[in-house]
Parts: sequence; C-alpha cells; structure tokens
Amino acid sequence: MSRTGRVIINTGLGKGKTTAALGTAFRALGHGHRVCVIQFIKGEGVYGERVFAETIPGCEWHVCGKGFVFNRERIEEDRTVARQGFALAKEKMTSDAYDLVILDELTYLPHFGFLDVEEIVAAIHDRPPRLTVIITGRNAPPELIAVADTVTEMNVVKHAFADGVKAQKGVEF
Repeated sequence: MSRTGRVIINTGLGKGKTTAALGTAFRALGHGHRVCVIQFIKGEGVYGERVFAETIPGCEWHVCGKGFVFNRERIEEDRTVARQGFALAKEKMTSDAYDLVILDELTYLPHFGFLDVEEIVAAIHDRPPRLTVIITGRNAPPELIAVADTVTEMNVVKHAFADGVKAQKGVEF
C-alpha cells in the first residue's frame, strides 16, 4: 500500500502546537512508523517529551537551537545554528528513512530572518511523496500555508500564565 505524505502546520499564539505534533508522532510510532523530530529555538534544557523520546525505538530527536532567541547579542550565533539545523532537516527529509518528520518551531526561522521561506518550501517539494512533515510555530508565513494540506491555528482563550502561573514540569515542559 502506498501512502501519500502530508504537510501539516500547527500555528497560532495558543498553547499546544508542539503537543499536537507529538501526539501525531506517538500515533505514528504506535503503527511502527519511523519518526524524526528536529527542534529549532529550544535549547538543551530538560523537556519531558525529549527525555521520554530517548527511550522509544524508532524515534530520533535533534535539538538545533540555543534557547529562545530573545538575546540580541548572540543573533549571529542563533542564525548559524538555525541554518545548520535546517540543513539537517533537509537531509532527514530527503533520506527516505522516516515516515514522519516534525520541524518544531520552524516558523520562527523566516520570522526572525534566519532563513528564507522559499528554502523551506523547496525542501517540502523535494521530500519523498510518502513523507509526512509537521511544522510548528507562531506566525506561519502565507507561503508555507499555501503548500500545506492541513493548517490548524491554536488561539488563546485563557492561559494560566496570564494569572502568574509559571510553566510546570510535566505540563509545559
């Protein structure tokens, strides 16, 4: 049976973009599919999903960021790391070794000027037709939305952070 891969984007200002992508990853792994997760922006911190993923056969995980990019003093380092991460993403997507590749927080790269959106669109077009790619992050550019099969926008209705509740282990990370 041949499969048709999809391009899925989880975007918007609300919580749950990565969480939804990882739910799909666990679904795919449950069917014996091979999954590769590449995280842009997030650094090497202890995130529960990453710790758990290291124990799952068939799940490969890469961190291609130095942490959230609000430090303007290291902007060139962030740009370099982002471009190296995207080179890895292109390699993984064209390898035909995976059924699902998640590009977590990829939308930030064109948003911060680290990468041209046309490069992302070209990589999507160059992937094997059976590969599903999930892209997450705020501010998905219209060019990415145009090539996607499914786009979900997460909107904030209410968030505990607004009431001063800090991110909690096991819930937000």
